[in-house]
Amino acid sequence: MQFRTGTNDDVSTLWALRTRCVRELCSSHYPPEVIAPWSASPPPVQYSRLLGQGGCVVAEDDRGDVLGFGVLDAEGNEIDALFVDPAQGGQGVGQALMQRLLAMADPTREVVLSASLNAVPFYQRQGFVAEREELYPHPSGVALASVKMRRPA
Repeated sequence: MQFRTGTNDDVSTLWALRTRCVRELCSSHYPPEVIAPWSASPPPVQYSRLLGQGGCVVAEDDRGDVLGFGVLDAEGNEIDALFVDPAQGGQGVGQALMQRLLAMADPTREVVLSASLNAVPFYQRQGFVAEREELYPHPSGVALASVKMRRPA
């Protein structure tokens, strides 16, 4: 496994992986009427900004196939996204990406994120603590049940 900084040229590939993850992994915790609009939504405007600032880490195999990616919003010290190819689950890709994102974060501030319900156990294993459940107003128009989490500095 190798890592590189994601660029704006990667947006369509990364978004396709994200969409696959929403459909295949999140469906265990969300009903079809939430999955459909969530998975059909286009990349958010901030992705170009975050990737342009070097806030994206991409994990690839030795053939250059994307195994997963993570995005850090340095301004908010927030993990904006972390997705791993469903076929690669449980093989350490997510943990390796998280370590790289945490290394990019400001070590003097807590790191925050909003976790999908299916991802909460993963983030807890990475040292994040659940603060509260919330409804995230997703740009697709659905209110996504999620968990606000933090990792102390």
